[in-house]
Amino acid sequence: MNGTEVRQRKPAADTKEQTQASRDVDPRLKHGIPMQVLRSLLLATWFNCCCVAILLTQLIGSPLYFIKKRYYYSWMASTKRSFGLVITALTEWGCPTYVRVSGDESIRGHIHIASDGRLKTTFPERLVMIANHQVYTDWIYLWWIAYANMMHGRIFIILKESLKYIPVIGQGMTFYGFIFMARKWLSDKPRLQHRLAKLKTQHRGSDSGSPKYDPMWLLIFPEGTNLSLNTKRRSDAYGAKNSFPPLQHQVLPRSTGLFFCLQQLRGTVDWVYDCTIGYEGPPRGSYADKYFTLRSTYVQGRPPTSVNMYWRRFAFADIPLDDQQEFDAWLRARWAEKDALLEQYFETGRFPSALAGSIEVGNGDATQSDAAKCGYVEAHVRLGHWTEVGRIFRVVFGLAFLCRVPKLTGLLNTCA
Repeated sequence: MNGTEVRQRKPAADTKEQTQASRDVDPRLKHGIPMQVLRSLLLATWFNCCCVAILLTQLIGSPLYFIKKRYYYSWMASTKRSFGLVITALTEWGCPTYVRVSGDESIRGHIHIASDGRLKTTFPERLVMIANHQVYTDWIYLWWIAYANMMHGRIFIILKESLKYIPVIGQGMTFYGFIFMARKWLSDKPRLQHRLAKLKTQHRGSDSGSPKYDPMWLLIFPEGTNLSLNTKRRSDAYGAKNSFPPLQHQVLPRSTGLFFCLQQLRGTVDWVYDCTIGYEGPPRGSYADKYFTLRSTYVQGRPPTSVNMYWRRFAFADIPLDDQQEFDAWLRARWAEKDALLEQYFETGRFPSALAGSIEVGNGDATQSDAAKCGYVEAHVRLGHWTEVGRIFRVVFGLAFLCRVPKLTGLLNTCA
């Protein structure tokens, strides 16, 4: 598929049509107001307790930075794994979500169904991940992909600077090594360069036997914002001004930040993995952000009917990284292909798949086997086992226990 294969699109629905479509998708709330309040309290309590436990764990381990940085980065990676467990458990328990994964020939052999029916991926330990940005929950499902690859402690996300100031969560993301951008290139460039330099430094070594660089999944949304009526209008105006062909289901990607990242990481990473995300439910011509907010997904219990992903990968050696104009044209061509993929998804309810017959299936059921034969992996977002959540609290509980041991010993001595 290339940019010339993209068919002419129908114009997107206007505001009135989208509002009506939003009512038509699912006019009934799954939970009434009392249940929504209860869910809010339970989920917020769970999430906040986990975030506080993770931040305390990070603070406990922070002195390692001055002792040995290798230990410090390994410690922070373990706290990042904990947060991956938090959002996976939150999704499994609060809003069970069904995900359908497919892809082209480039990822053949990298997607599997485990014997317990869970998704398992075997992507490399170092990669740059790009994706279209539909709704605010995109990163949750992509972090779950990292969990399915046992890389949920080595994911790094580029995100807007305002998130850094969210109490507890913002401080935690700073410890994770996430990269915050103010969307002002003069100030963002040196900060980005500094963070990328750290991602090229050896601290722990790779599990794959390569001793040079640490595992790293760098997640970038080249669009810079999620798809909405306002962002689409601005994108269309920008495209018209620069004579770029319009996209129907996405906003135009911006190449500056991604181009700089790839240039800086060239020679240390071999692949760029591209994910096209589509949400089942919203009608064609509408925007998913009208239906799937954090509130509707987690509080009202209305997650997408399914989250659909189409994966591709591109070799660094095949990406034009010596000229930004060439790279910009390359990136827009990839987004035109993604737009064609989304068009096919809206027409058929499925992304295409070149993986028919190549997906390894464990001891799954007949439905999973049938899906695999067609080139799809279908699985729910879930943990391997509920006991994994114990890892979130083990340092805090362990320290609390150690602090009580002297008191307990003194009490026993007194009784004796």
